[in-house]
Amino acid sequence: MKFALIEAEKAEFPIAFMCRQLGVSRSGYYAWRSRPRAARSIEDERLSEKIVELHRRSRKTYGSPRIMEDLREEGIRVGRKRVARLMVKAEVRGVCRRRRKVHTTVRCQGQRPAPDLVQRDFTAQEPNQLWVADITYVPTDRGFLYLAVVLDAFSRRIVGWAMETHLRTELVLGALDMALEQRRPQAVVHHSDQGCQYTSVEFGARCRKNGVQPSMGSVGDCYDNAMCESFFATLETELLDRHTFADPAEARTAVFDFIEGWYNPHRRHSSIGYKSPVAFERALGGVQAGDRSRARADSSARISAQPHGDESGSRIAEGDERSELVLDALSSPCDHHHP
Repeated sequence: MKFALIEAEKAEFPIAFMCRQLGVSRSGYYAWRSRPRAARSIEDERLSEKIVELHRRSRKTYGSPRIMEDLREEGIRVGRKRVARLMVKAEVRGVCRRRRKVHTTVRCQGQRPAPDLVQRDFTAQEPNQLWVADITYVPTDRGFLYLAVVLDAFSRRIVGWAMETHLRTELVLGALDMALEQRRPQAVVHHSDQGCQYTSVEFGARCRKNGVQPSMGSVGDCYDNAMCESFFATLETELLDRHTFADPAEARTAVFDFIEGWYNPHRRHSSIGYKSPVAFERALGGVQAGDRSRARADSSARISAQPHGDESGSRIAEGDERSELVLDALSSPCDHHHP
């Protein structure tokens, strides 16, 4: 380290002066300069460049465990501690979550909640066996944008989502409709909290119509919907804490890009072998190609049936446009917060 400091500062200070101040000999310094670099040092330099590139590719969110998996996928066998050391040296680090929390769950006393069919057991043996759902908020300079999601417990994939500037029942219905259109489940359990949107008459009727079995956890217990809370923690840590949004429209674009451009197709999950949700389903043949073709045909029919200039029609068409992007990923076989 002393010789490296002398080498870096030799244009500013005399070499003899720095050697005296640092307590090393000039001959030792010149011997160090003429000595060839160690193979390990050269390898570390190349590896550091790769780590910085992979960290940038992860939107500057990955820590050493996921960087290590990226390296191994590219055929580079390396230990996590070495990756962590090189990340510290290169001054790159993973992100950590925010501490601020706004409570959002609003329970309707007049509605009877569905029974808890999950009992904190979020294991699923196949796709479309268990879906978990919840709502979170996205702060902007011009108010809140609310995001409702439906997540498949099998692969951690977001199979349905909707965004609005209100917390009415239409928000969760939009997310459920998108999930039903994309996945076409035969029998699925839909687990949520007891927020008034999920206990509403409209939501219950939509579930019965499509053969969806509602399930609801207890009140005020985040562990009863821990899997969806985990996704929101990822969203907050990797997107919301690192960006500010001028208005809900800007936030909507960023959240869409996070879900469909990053989280579903690329973001690695430790719980599914450090694969992305799309890669995990592809590897296990989780989604049938027929689901994609049927959903695409229905989507096209719905768009063409909407009258031009109708506001509700344009909203549905917007949902179908984003559905088309989700469908592209299926081409292979494969606490409501009230501010």
